[in-house]
Amino acid sequence: MKVYAVIPAGGKGKRSGSSVPKQYVKFNKKELIVYTLEVFQQNKLIDEIVISADTSRFPLLNRIKDKYRLTKISSIVEGGKERQDSVYKGLCALHCNKKDIIVVHDAARPLLPSDVLTNAIIAAQKKGNALVCIKAKDTLIKGSKTVDNYVDRNEIYYVQTPQIFRYSDLMQAMETAYKEGFTGTDESMLVARTGKKVHIVEGSAFNFKITTPEDFKLFKKLL
Repeated sequence: MKVYAVIPAGGKGKRSGSSVPKQYVKFNKKELIVYTLEVFQQNKLIDEIVISADTSRFPLLNRIKDKYRLTKISSIVEGGKERQDSVYKGLCALHCNKKDIIVVHDAARPLLPSDVLTNAIIAAQKKGNALVCIKAKDTLIKGSKTVDNYVDRNEIYYVQTPQIFRYSDLMQAMETAYKEGFTGTDESMLVARTGKKVHIVEGSAFNFKITTPEDFKLFKKLL
């Protein structure tokens, strides 16, 4: 049973306020995506890495692969219009067995702790899938300009990545979504639509997605 990482990196990063997509912004002279890829390169459970990206970024990604000795990158494929399309194209580039494990992770989550990744992969190998989340700890409200009501946070989680599934389950979920014209916000939503139970595993506050200018500032401070 092999473990493959699919890194969708085709986003435009419009909310980041940067002139280039956020995953290619440099921090300490190193592109953001490099920090993410190094987590997977260094994890002993990961066998191969596939990146889905805009074709204009292929030369840069190939230079990054060589410069940082990211030997587990097996292919760089063209991304799609939506995240779902990019992940699907990454899946199609793999030569998997049905029970192989697919780890999907956002390019812009560079501080994924290695133990979170390891524990999630082990959980998926045992249970068939694993969804990395962190439990809500703040008071939650529902409303617009005023408070309508308060939401019980005891069963509320913030969904992160990686999201991990058996190859056959994820491929079936994606093909079903395409047949039905459905676009999900993440892979867990697609798999859950097929009737599979998705298992929650513990994430980390460090594993935040860099989206806004404030996220950039926080990442710089943590570095």
